Amino acid sequence: MASRFFYVTAKYGLFLLPVIISVQDAMMKKPLPYDAYDELADSYAVMVDTKPHNALYNTPAVISLLPDVQNAHILDAGCGPGFFTEILLKKGAVVTAFDANEKMIRHARARVGEKVTLLRANMEEPLAFLGDNTVDGVLSSLAVTYVKDHTPLFAEFSRVLHPGGWLVFSTEHPFFSYRYFNIDNYFETREVSCVWKGFGKHVTMPSYYHSLGSIAEALSGNGFVIERILEPRPLPEFKFTSPEDYEDLMKFPLFICIRAITRTA
Repeated sequence: MASRFFYVTAKYGLFLLPVIISVQDAMMKKPLPYDAYDELADSYAVMVDTKPHNALYNTPAVISLLPDVQNAHILDAGCGPGFFTEILLKKGAVVTAFDANEKMIRHARARVGEKVTLLRANMEEPLAFLGDNTVDGVLSSLAVTYVKDHTPLFAEFSRVLHPGGWLVFSTEHPFFSYRYFNIDNYFETREVSCVWKGFGKHVTMPSYYHSLGSIAEALSGNGFVIERILEPRPLPEFKFTSPEDYEDLMKFPLFICIRAITRTA
């Protein structure tokens, strides 16, 4: 059972009314990792705050790229259980967040209550719930890897952003993925998968491999200028929770974080 929401026009484009009407929604495409996240959702929601690769590696890197978000309207794209949604709220942002997985949406709602506009939507489809030039910034943590073609996604991000608006996202580092998955053609986008063991169970997680050039081209082709590329290193505390992983991450990046802005002219 999917959810369809009633919206009204507001200062920040569209917002969610308190009443939610649940109906069967066969129109939304089922995203690549839906079943895997369906299985992981409960444990993921519990562990994302403290799991070292998140809390001591990805999270601080993403936060370091954020500008001041006080009173800004921010889109959290692929919000999962609402971890970054809550961070943005605490920083004073007005947040619209979405995810394709219903269990994740329920966890996010439990986490942030009615303080945000929380939607079920697929990143591979148009963001029809937002008008043009209605968002100051877009944050997407470890979610764009599940979208095969970044061009239409980044086009949608560009459309909803104000001129000069920013996009901050993290994803698997192409060089890591190229080596880990034994890719034989660096330039070819392809589906890959691996077994995740860090959230209390073993789950095969599918995603897409993208070259660094394809990511950059999708950004520049949709009016973005890359301001910063961050290849993060783990915080020192990581060493005490997982020494071997810490040493690996100090020598070779698992993730890459990018901040880009839309051109103003």
